Amino acid sequence: MKIGIIGKKLGMTQIFSENGEAVPVTIIEAEPSVVIQKKTREKDGYDAIQLGFGRVKQKNVTKPLQGHFKQADKGIFRILREFRTASDVYELGQELKVDLFKAGDYVDVSGTSKGKGFAGVMKRHGFSGGRATHGSMFHRAPGSIGASADPSRVFKGKKLPGHMGSERVTIQNMMVWAVRPEQNLILVKGAVPGGRNGIVLIKRAIKVGSLS
Repeated sequence: MKIGIIGKKLGMTQIFSENGEAVPVTIIEAEPSVVIQKKTREKDGYDAIQLGFGRVKQKNVTKPLQGHFKQADKGIFRILREFRTASDVYELGQELKVDLFKAGDYVDVSGTSKGKGFAGVMKRHGFSGGRATHGSMFHRAPGSIGASADPSRVFKGKKLPGHMGSERVTIQNMMVWAVRPEQNLILVKGAVPGGRNGIVLIKRAIKVGSLS
């Protein structure tokens, strides 16, 4: 079970290491995530804590949610996310900040990838397509997609055109390059899913640097 924080992707830049190497990093703003609810195995069937992120005005949430936030009495939040971890070591209203991590740590970052709309098989699945010669009449089509009378259907999972992107994606084993607690910023090496201002979850890596 891994604890983590909620953050907002600000964008990418590059910084230079001590030996002069340019390192691409993603800047994530992670203002303190507040413990809104504690879930226990006895009451809820599993252990977890619910964190709130992104303060909003009280009028912008429903009455039931207003009552839910009163338990922690730390304000109203736009984003609620659960982290499966032992809840008895945390208190309602406790703030989890970027100093939960340090430079050199490995994290798993989850977010929603950029939506790309409806895409064909060449863009969506990397099909090579047909001949590009004049008169071929077969350039970017998927081609045959199944048998005839038997089984008289297309098998589930067949790679076909459709909606591309806007999916939950997790990038594992990303190195924390720098942490700036005074600015609530965490810099991770490489690219994370989603566009600017997208919400991401940062958790301690399950594989703990085994892919590095």
